[in-house]
Parts: sequence; C-alpha cells; structure tokens
Amino acid sequence: MKTILFNKVSKLAKGFLPFYLFTLLPLIASCSDFFEQESNQIIYADKDHLNSATDTIYSVTGILNKLQALADRTVLLGEVRGDLTSITSVASSDLRDVALFQIGDNNQYNVPRDYYAVINNCNYFIEHVDTALKNNRNEYIFMKEYAAVKAIRAWTYLQLVLNYGRVPFITKPILTKQEAEISYPSYDLESVCEYFINDLQPLAERYGREYPGYGTIRGNDSRFLWFPINIVLGDLYLWQASASGNIEQYKMAAERYYKYISERNGQNSTFPVGINMLTWTPGNTTWLNVTGWGSYNVSESYMANGELITMIPCDSTRSEGNYSELRNLFNSTEENNYKYSLTPSLRQLEISESQAHCCVGTDGTSVIYSPRGLSLHRSGDLRLFNFWSEGYAYDKATGERIETQRIGKYNTRNVHIYRKMMVYLRMAEAFNMAGYPRMAFQILSQGLNNDVIVNDVCPYYNESDSIWLRTFDFPTSRYGIFTAEALVNNRATNTMNTIGIHTRGSGFTPLNEYYQFPDSIEVDGQKQPVPLATQQEYVSQLLLDEEALEFAFEGTRFYDVMRFALRSSNPGEFMGNIISTRGGSNNVAEDIRNKLRNQDNWYLKWNGKIGPDFK
Repeated sequence: MKTILFNKVSKLAKGFLPFYLFTLLPLIASCSDFFEQESNQIIYADKDHLNSATDTIYSVTGILNKLQALADRTVLLGEVRGDLTSITSVASSDLRDVALFQIGDNNQYNVPRDYYAVINNCNYFIEHVDTALKNNRNEYIFMKEYAAVKAIRAWTYLQLVLNYGRVPFITKPILTKQEAEISYPSYDLESVCEYFINDLQPLAERYGREYPGYGTIRGNDSRFLWFPINIVLGDLYLWQASASGNIEQYKMAAERYYKYISERNGQNSTFPVGINMLTWTPGNTTWLNVTGWGSYNVSESYMANGELITMIPCDSTRSEGNYSELRNLFNSTEENNYKYSLTPSLRQLEISESQAHCCVGTDGTSVIYSPRGLSLHRSGDLRLFNFWSEGYAYDKATGERIETQRIGKYNTRNVHIYRKMMVYLRMAEAFNMAGYPRMAFQILSQGLNNDVIVNDVCPYYNESDSIWLRTFDFPTSRYGIFTAEALVNNRATNTMNTIGIHTRGSGFTPLNEYYQFPDSIEVDGQKQPVPLATQQEYVSQLLLDEEALEFAFEGTRFYDVMRFALRSSNPGEFMGNIISTRGGSNNVAEDIRNKLRNQDNWYLKWNGKIGPDFK
C-alpha cells in the first residue's frame, strides 16, 4: 500500500482535529463482508509512523470518528428492544422490526461492519504505535493513547458480542484481501470478557486514571471522550460473572467500579453520588409543586463531581455525516414535524407510579406518602415526571393539532455512554451477586460511607467478609450522608454529598417503611432470619427497578434485563416475561415472549456470517 495523506488534513485547526477529518484504516473486502473494498478512509501505510504527536492525534481522532457510527445504535438497540419504550405509528419500519425482534440483514441498525471499522482501526494503532518512545523527562509519550485505544476496542467488542451473541474475533489489523479471507475464531460473551480482562488488567494500575489530554475538540471537552479502563473492566467482570455465576468475578467487578470512583479525581479522591433529588416540600399536602435539589440535566461541562463520564460526540448538522437522530426520535421537533417515534411504555409508567414516594414531615421524623393518581405522572417516583413532558403544537399548513412530547435527556447532539449513577448501580449489582445484598441495599437506601459500612453492613457478615467489605474506603469525613433534618430545613451542610440513589426520585428512602431490607420473616408466629438467596432476590428486583427509574431512554435497559436473565434459573423465560410487559396487543406480547424464550433470538444475525449460529 502506498503512503497517502487524507486530503482534508490541511484543515487541522490549532493542533486538534475535527472528528470527520481523518480515519486510520481503509476498510478491505473479506469473506465476512465486514470490510469494504472501496473506501476513502486512508492511512499512512508504508513507513514507520505513529511516533509523532501529530500522527498520533490523527490516528486516535480517527478512531473516535469511527465510534460515531455506533452512537445512535448503542442507545436504540438497548432501548427499543427493552420493556420501557414503545414505538409510535410514525416510527420507521426498521425501528419497528427492532422492537419486534425481527431484524433483517438490511436493517439500518444491523451493520456489524461499523463495529469492525472501530476494531480494525484500534488493532492497527495498537500494532504500530511506538509505546517505547520517551520524552526528555523519561516518560512514555504515547502510553496514554495506547491504553485509551485498548479500552475503546474492549468496549466495542463487548457491544458487538452483546448484540450478536457470537462474533469473529480479530486482534490484528486486516490490511489485505487475503488477510480478510482468513477464517477467524468464534468468540462468545465469556470468551470476549476473558480476553479483554487479561488485555486491560496490566494497564489499569498505571493508566486507569490517566487519559490523553487533547483539550477541547469542536466544543467538546476531550476528557469525556475516553472509556475509563476500570469501568470497562468492571463491565467485563460483571458480564462474565453473570454468564458464569462465578462469585469471585462479581467481587472483581465491584473492586473495579470502586477503583474508578476512588480515583476519578486523582488518587484517593472522592466521587460521591451527590444530593440531587426530586421530592415534595416537607409537610406538603396539595401535591402540586415538586421541589428539587439540583438539576437532572446531565451537564457536558467537566466538573469534579459531575455526572457525565463518557460520551460519543456527534456532528451538529446532517451534512457533516455523523448526525445523531436521537433528538428527533424521542422529541417533537420541527425536523420531524413534531411527530416522535419513541415514547414511554405502559411498563415504564407502571414501574414509576408503583413506587411509594416518602415525604418527610416538618418534624423530620414523621412521614406521609404521595397519593396515587396524581396528574402529570407525579405519583410515585418523580424522575419520569422530570424528564418527560407532553404538550401540543399546530401543523403550520393544515392547522391540525399535534400531540407533542419532550424527553429532557435528549437536549444534546452528543450521545452519553457512561455516567456516575451507572457505576454505582452496577457496583451494587456486583455486591449483591457476590453475596453482600446489604451493601448493595445501602447504595439504594442511604448511600455509602465508612460509618454505614461498619455499622449497618459488616455486623451481618463473618470476619473475612467484613475485612473485604472494609477495603471499600468511603471516608465519612468526605462522604457525608444527607439527613432528614437537612431536607426539612432546606439546608444541607457543605459535607453532605451522598444520598441513596432511590432518594433521587422517590422521597427520603431511609424513612420509607415500604423500602426496607428483609432481615427476618415471621413463620408460625416466630421470627426467622431471611435466607441469603431470598435477600439477594429481593435486592435484585430493587436494582432492576432502580435501573429502570434512573436510566429510562438511555439505551441500557435491554442489556440490564439480559444480565439479570443470565443469572436466573430460566434465562429465556425471565427475558420473555419482562420484555413482553411493555404494552401493546396481547398477540404481540405473546409473540415477543415466545421468541425470547429461545436465547438465540436475543441476538441479531447478519447474512449467516455473525450471530449466535456463527461457528
């Protein structure tokens, strides 16, 4: 191959590349058709390179560019196939087929080539970057990029195998037609997780908290563009454990999520849940005005305790090539003539409205619960009320009234991938399945600090378990638990920065009598301890509901349900029973239930060359 420079490189501005300017690899034909022969994606290819700052930025930015093709799909495949979203009559046939689990080879959301474009670019970078090069301070120059690209590759492979079930596994760059026609091994979920755990583990200690510093790229803080190694490792361990049932892998998942939390702002730093919450004014009985501590809009301004961790930036106009359609699918806009395609399902409304919203009285100890049947979805949990609003507009041509919808989570052109609550809730999942449901429950109920761990968790476990649980260091002086007194007086101290995640929308959870850990059960008039398995099952349901309340419309739901299904005694039955509750006709629900009883139908297939049948 000849050395060729992309013809837009001259437009590089102030040392940083717009995302559309450069990609690393040509995509080459293969027996799997994952690489196209004709392409304008061009590289340096016949001499040593990737040993200068300019070439390295070109290459890494090219990989970020390739991720843009996966942005909308990551959300839509995770949301439309879940139980929280319904499609409307104006949804495209491709979206409808996704929802009905009848995704054909030509569906626009079934393009495995896009995943392999990212993977092949990553493989090339990893193969050729000069990781031994040092600066005059004897520091490795490109190791941050090397670690960041390895994390991107691991994340992309995880998305690929979660969507297709079994995939061709390639870790070397494909540069020729002959290489593309090699028969590559078939990897399932456990194999992918095992490989990338081993691949990332050696980098985690040194580069788990250090990322390339590219400043601002097209108005986006580059600190949001990376996939933190410890979160990716946490996800890999959590999925591996969900498939294998290995308790030690759950413990490793919890440790990795915690390591990210404890190092997000520097070694031994803090990254608390925060005290953002929506509730009713203490003593309120009119049930009209919701009050809140802070905003639920996930800011794209980088802050020490900000919610956003990782996003895929997208273009601001369609002409630039990577424009996210999510705003137009979830919201009424002029671009879609105010006709949205996706809306909350009956199941989403049911989960939200079924929560007992605990309102604290003016004395700080008494409680009342908000009534059922409030308008504007104000019964139960208030997060749905906060991000979903309905209205109407008029057609400019006909004057026809059009029902409109706004989903506040989609006010941005960028696609959010990781955020703080995901890390905490997935850590809670790991604790629960590792055998520590009380630790998981505290994350939901009041939040974690060392006092909570020592006083409310450790006494219920043996000495060795307690020693391990105390390794999760949340210093009480720096993780201050929000109190009922602070809520009543509308005054939090400077040290209060932690609440139970359920409190974010369902009122002050520590006082909620309907949200208690199952310590004992009465049998024949006598109290008996609740078995650990029963406690885990109870907390699992709380976690699955909490993930619905917190992450609705964010593209995680199908995968969240899948993880819980893999842990169940009958995965197909579990999956089918939950996903089929989204609403619609009984025939459609029964069809979905029957399809998902067969685990192969959880996954996409493409031209017989990728999917659960691929060998």
